[in-house]
Amino acid sequence: MAFLKRLGFYLVGLSIGIVFLTLFLKKKSEETGAEFCYFPNCRTLKDIRSKSLSYSESINTMLAEKQLDSLDIVGFLNDGDVDFGRSDTRSDTCKTYFIEGLLKERTAVLKVRNCREKATVEELILIP
Repeated sequence: MAFLKRLGFYLVGLSIGIVFLTLFLKKKSEETGAEFCYFPNCRTLKDIRSKSLSYSESINTMLAEKQLDSLDIVGFLNDGDVDFGRSDTRSDTCKTYFIEGLLKERTAVLKVRNCREKATVEELILIP
């Protein structure tokens, strides 16, 4: 069998396999909510989302005055970027993370204290 014919069969089989794999993994992630987090940013945000959230007094005040919505915080925890340079990741009991994101089309930083049992949203810093 000629090389080009073998290469053609290989590429056809590879493309069919990729299509089936994509459909299977998409269906699996929709059913179970499975998420493939291999990078530190994704793993950190997923860990924070998996715990019960509590809010500090300043965040509760902002929520009560309608300056901030709980959906904004969820947006930070889904789409934010963790600044590992500013974060305290070496603590044994509770690690502190600074998560950068957008709040009403402005850049903001959310300070989250991540303990073993729960995560506490401590502060929201708006960047001018």
